[in-house]
Amino acid sequence: MSFSTWIPIIMMVLTFALNIPVTYGMVAAGAFYLLYTSADLGIVVGQVMGTMYTGYVLMAIPLFIFTANVMNSGKVTDAMFDFSKAAVGKKRGALAYVNVLISLIFSGMTGSAIADAAGMGLMEIKAMEKDGYDLPFSCAITAATATIGPIFPPSIPFVIYAMLSGTSVGALFLGGVVPAILIAVALSLYIAYVSQKRKYPEGIKFSPREFWRFTLRALPALLTPVILLAGIYTGVMTPTEAGAIAALYALIISVFVYRILGWKEFQQTVKDTAFSTGSITILTAAAAVFSYIVAKEKIPDMVSDFMLGITDNKIVLLLIINALFLVLGMFLDTAVLQYVFLPMVIPIVRVLGIDMVHFGVLICLNMMIGLSTPPFGFLLFVTANIAKTSLSAVVREVLPMVGVLLVVLMLLTFVPQLVLFVPSLMG
Repeated sequence: MSFSTWIPIIMMVLTFALNIPVTYGMVAAGAFYLLYTSADLGIVVGQVMGTMYTGYVLMAIPLFIFTANVMNSGKVTDAMFDFSKAAVGKKRGALAYVNVLISLIFSGMTGSAIADAAGMGLMEIKAMEKDGYDLPFSCAITAATATIGPIFPPSIPFVIYAMLSGTSVGALFLGGVVPAILIAVALSLYIAYVSQKRKYPEGIKFSPREFWRFTLRALPALLTPVILLAGIYTGVMTPTEAGAIAALYALIISVFVYRILGWKEFQQTVKDTAFSTGSITILTAAAAVFSYIVAKEKIPDMVSDFMLGITDNKIVLLLIINALFLVLGMFLDTAVLQYVFLPMVIPIVRVLGIDMVHFGVLICLNMMIGLSTPPFGFLLFVTANIAKTSLSAVVREVLPMVGVLLVVLMLLTFVPQLVLFVPSLMG
């Protein structure tokens, strides 16, 4: 490799070593590379801005973020929580099951693991602590169930993967349905075992009248993912248009049904959305420059030659990539994995003819597992901070749950039809 090839690599290593935000590291790598190679900035800017302006699918991200911010408000989360408790009923460890169910429901509105853990996490953890559950277990199950968020549609990581790989967003959303349900079932089985072993308390048996009362109260919010997904899968709307409709619908029910969004709350919601969108946009622009450098220096070709020199077996290669991303996910943020490492392995996946929808779901689940994996799993820090409890105790509780998630990951790796069944069914 020439020295110019080493410039982005050295800059990114320094970024990680000095704990510099990845966005700044990418910008610095791009600036040093362009200065060293005396590149034509007009060509670079044209290519980068062309990527940004033609990536209309990126417009879905602020719409999903806005919907999540609106749905994270008190009365909506209360309605979801009451409905989930009524649905679970009188099971031992009921609130742990509620944690799983509400993550599955809430993921259909936010598409973000962090939004799930931070939004519903406080309510879930406090309710479980009050009911007699171990606090570290409550934090761990909240972190583990939050991984469902970006797998069940809609999903912000799927949107970013679609931009990087050119894969259909709708197909990815469909591909995430069965894996998300499998994760929920697998974690529920683990909860059943732990609840019996530790004698966690039973839930409340609600009367049919109470169940329907809670259901009707939660119904307007529950219809949000239904409207979004129905619009996409019937072909009436693109994912971006569906995101706009979902955002508008969330706004309407928050103002007129739940009456939680006044003018001040609306202003704050817009500010929060703009802040999050700005961060993602800057990162995406910096990643576009970095991707230009990576492509120009043919780094993916080098990685591809190296990996294919090891094996050309699809399953073996997927296992190697899974292992690589799992290890990296223990130490690096998902943004780094998506924008820096993912573009390097996508060409290899294409060469071997691996389905891009299958791979997209696998890699997103892989990154979500990383958010719950020590030593730097961000969801662990979020939940431990919410509960003001020991991080090491949360880590001990979450390790078996990470094992459960890895079993699901392996199952999806070896049986691609679990991912591809619904997309193929919908044509």
